[in-house]
Amino acid sequence: MNLIFPYQFDHRGRTGASVDDTHIRDLIEQVLFTRPGERVMLPEFGSGVAQLVLAPNALELASATRLLIQSALQRWLGELIVVQDVSVEPNGATLFITVTWRAVQDSQWQTQSFPHPMGSAQ
Repeated sequence: MNLIFPYQFDHRGRTGASVDDTHIRDLIEQVLFTRPGERVMLPEFGSGVAQLVLAPNALELASATRLLIQSALQRWLGELIVVQDVSVEPNGATLFITVTWRAVQDSQWQTQSFPHPMGSAQ
């Protein structure tokens, strides 16, 4: 059983479960927005993207962010997914991170967008 993220209960009052594609999307989101040091038992986990959204917007920063995200996804989810592309684009007060990926055992590519408020280290 895959736990739903963020943790919640289902209609029966039990721990919520998610389907495989939703579960992998939830795992990607956790890697993207968990700050290194935030998890006590796994202090290296995460990507550090939350700290980068406070930096000035520049082409070099977008390229560095893409590489940071790709390496974090490979490190933490490399056994589950293959990442084809990552794009990082600011739009107003939100940073949109778009990841194109597929599950290792699947041949269908999926594209998911993960919005993150800029100017917020959440």
